[in-house]
Amino acid sequence: MADMVTWDRVCDLVSVLPEVEQGTSYGTPTCKIRGKLFVRLLEGGERIAIFTNEREALVTAAPQTFTVPAHYVNYPMVVVALDTIDPVELSELLAESWRIRAPKRLAASLPR
Repeated sequence: MADMVTWDRVCDLVSVLPEVEQGTSYGTPTCKIRGKLFVRLLEGGERIAIFTNEREALVTAAPQTFTVPAHYVNYPMVVVALDTIDPVELSELLAESWRIRAPKRLAASLPR
């Protein structure tokens, strides 16, 4: 694997998505769509939390990259280890997270 993906790289990847704004949540950086968080840097700076509809499949396929801590069990979120994620896959997952959180009409405007 190449160099670890950084938060700056995450921000670069989401900058192509419409109406992304940066903010904070629980004292860590986030990216939001119309005020709704869709990616959050976790404490330590080596993992992010994102929304997904494929959580179980991701965790099963790559448990070294994807985990679900106890406090996310009841939310459609997964934690992603930045040191093991492929940037192309991450870009796709970030777009999915954005689509899940964006208003339906705006989400439909983004090509898949």
